[in-house]
Amino acid sequence: MSPASTGASTTVGAVATVPAAPAPAPAAPSSRSCSPSDSRMAPGGPGYRRMSFALFLAGVATFALLYSTQALLPLISGEFGVAASDASWTVAAATGGLALFVLPMSALSERYGRRTVMTGSLAVAVGLGLLVPFAPSLDALVVLRGLQGAALAGLPASATAYLAEEVRPRALVTAIGLFVAGNSVGGMSGRVITGWVAQEWGWRVAVAVIGVVAVVCAVAFRLLLSAPRHFTPGSLRPRVLARTVRDHLADPLLRRLYAIGALFMTVFGGVYTVIGYRLTEAPFSLPQGIVGSIFLVYLVGTVSASTAGRLVGRLGRRGALYLAGGTTATGLLVSLADSLPLVLLGLVLITAGFFAGHAVASSAVGKTATTGRAQASALYQSAYYIGSSAGSTVGATAFHAGGWAGTVGVGVLAVAGVVTITVLGSRAARRQPLAAAH
Repeated sequence: MSPASTGASTTVGAVATVPAAPAPAPAAPSSRSCSPSDSRMAPGGPGYRRMSFALFLAGVATFALLYSTQALLPLISGEFGVAASDASWTVAAATGGLALFVLPMSALSERYGRRTVMTGSLAVAVGLGLLVPFAPSLDALVVLRGLQGAALAGLPASATAYLAEEVRPRALVTAIGLFVAGNSVGGMSGRVITGWVAQEWGWRVAVAVIGVVAVVCAVAFRLLLSAPRHFTPGSLRPRVLARTVRDHLADPLLRRLYAIGALFMTVFGGVYTVIGYRLTEAPFSLPQGIVGSIFLVYLVGTVSASTAGRLVGRLGRRGALYLAGGTTATGLLVSLADSLPLVLLGLVLITAGFFAGHAVASSAVGKTATTGRAQASALYQSAYYIGSSAGSTVGATAFHAGGWAGTVGVGVLAVAGVVTITVLGSRAARRQPLAAAH
């Protein structure tokens, strides 16, 4: 799923961590200045639709592969004779691998180009995806999934950096939202397809089908995505990379955005790792195909992510985060009911809140960082997928200990963290003008 990447502004020359020559890096122009001569893409302009569709397909492939086993966990538990907390490692290993490698992969994209790294990442991930169905044991499956996640690490940060360089600032949130929407479609279609295929032919055939779908998406992505026009190669020197990472982590706003992304994904990872177990057990006792179809609620995330730009325009970034957090928390509480319609309503609210929050936070990272944007995005993605891994394992452990209420409790605590961080950010923003006045 993507929730992401997230599934997230930007200008010529600002993206390289350090220029190849010792001359100072060019200053980034203000995002408010978009002259008619600006050669970057904008909605309605040449190449924008083609580029958006290419990255949409990349998002589909990324989340379909990354979460291909999530809807199948009850079947994997049954075949290998393990508990939910053990089977959940097939998800946690993939997201953990992505979290660990997203920063090194972003450094490669600074040197060799966004499109090159994204293409290579998809090719390796697709190849591993075709091996996953033949895993002879749970341990082998977890290892393959971890490698697959590491391979996919080249996609999220490189995609957001590509957009930050190639798209006009005013259109960036919308463009990022479309990429995140692709994540949601990939997460949804992967789970729905695997649910119905697994019901008839087992989980191994189901993940093989996802591998084939990802091959098609990867080929179309490479054919559609145009060569970057505003990319400036940067340095691969470890000392330069370390300094860039240190500078990003020293920025209070970026730290808050990273924490918000991790906490939102903790909720989402926990809920969707465990929901299959809850719905296949009493009082629902749903068949695997129906459980897979529950993930159609991802369509709500597609809509909420793609409209995040308008939400920020009306409420501001912090207002949009409050709304996303409140929607997610409401969904968690509604899902406690032993009524299938209410559980579905809860999932709709959780999904809408999560994808909106993710799109808002990831796009804010791109706007906040003025240099080393690939590394800034990579740090966000790393925190985001660490949250996914934590949500998968902690959510499953809480479910084993306290049922669905335990998983909801973990989610509510994570949302409370989002709200607290946003409140602290609001106070810090109010203090800055006062400090400047004195």
